[in-house]
Amino acid sequence: VLTASEIPGEITEYVSTHFPNNNLLQVVKDVDGLTTTYDVTLSDNITLEFNRNKEITDIDGNTQLPESVIPTEISQYVATNFPNNVITDWELEDRHQQVGLDNGTDLEFTMSGEFLRIDN
Repeated sequence: VLTASEIPGEITEYVSTHFPNNNLLQVVKDVDGLTTTYDVTLSDNITLEFNRNKEITDIDGNTQLPESVIPTEISQYVATNFPNNVITDWELEDRHQQVGLDNGTDLEFTMSGEFLRIDN
């Protein structure tokens, strides 16, 4: 668990930019062999994961995620094809992006935001 002064600036900046209404509760630096990740817990049951380069790789929430954290192409696809649902989760997965909707549906996209498939 990192103290406030040990939290990388990139992470605090990301949180203050995209989640200004959420408190930063805890940051855990997780070193597993050659892999380093930062697991971040925010208020309102939101968790973030950053890679060793302090780039966001995973966002999990229970409510709608801020538009600013979802690529525009993906937001537009969901708004068009799932107008009654909101995005509650986003993840980089290998060479794809995946979003979770509030109805439990997972959608997979290319890195450039092109829809691939529903992943249930």
